[in-house]
Formats: sequence, structure tokens, C-alpha cells
Amino acid sequence: MPKLTIQDLEKIREQARFAMAVREGGEFRAKVNVHMGTCGIAAGARTIMTALMKEVETRSLHDVLLTSSGCAGLCSQEPMITVELAGRPPVKYANLTEMKIREIFDKHILGGAIVKDWALGIGSENTEP
Repeated sequence: MPKLTIQDLEKIREQARFAMAVREGGEFRAKVNVHMGTCGIAAGARTIMTALMKEVETRSLHDVLLTSSGCAGLCSQEPMITVELAGRPPVKYANLTEMKIREIFDKHILGGAIVKDWALGIGSENTEP
């Protein structure tokens, strides 16, 4: 096994810093929640999370927060994500693929325009006043 160099360690440290910044929160333009209950994982939620992480990493974005949660209660619609932009209602996207994720990332997460073709619902499901 080859020895690690100082440059290797610096690269690992920078990747860890980036991962921690995404997890810790702060000022973000968007929060993206990947629903990763058993049903979501079985339907491909890990692939969706990986695709999102790749988009964030390749674009060197530090203002998009990726999180995960359990089942959203709509197992037949998995894999699903919820996108939240500051000052706007959350949007649930369903039956996702990597291609759909790239479109949602460009148009909604970065551009602010809801992709109605893939949106399952807009707004909070909370029914309290």
C-alpha cells in the first residue's frame, strides 16, 4: 500500500471540511432532503443522494445543504426529495432518476423555478393554522 503524502492529506482534509460544512448548516440558498426510509432506499434513494452530492461537489457549492430523512409516507412515489428555498414553500419531487435530479438541480435548486413535470406537491403538509 502506498504511503500518503502531505498533498493527499490536505485533499482529504478539504473534502472532510466540505462535508462537515454541508452537514452543520448555516446560511444556505437551498436545503434538499432525500427521503431515505427503507422504501426510498429500495427504490433508489442512494443513487439520488449520490447524484446530488456529485452536483454539489463538482460545482464547489457551499450553500446547498443536503440532508436525509425517513419515509415520507408515499412509498409508491419513491425515490423522493423535498427542496426548500428561503422564503418559499417546500416542494416534493417524486419518482426520481439521475436525469430528473440534474434538471431539478439546475432549474429549481440553482435557478429557483419549480420543475412542475416532476413535482408531487408544493407547500407544507402541515394542516395546523
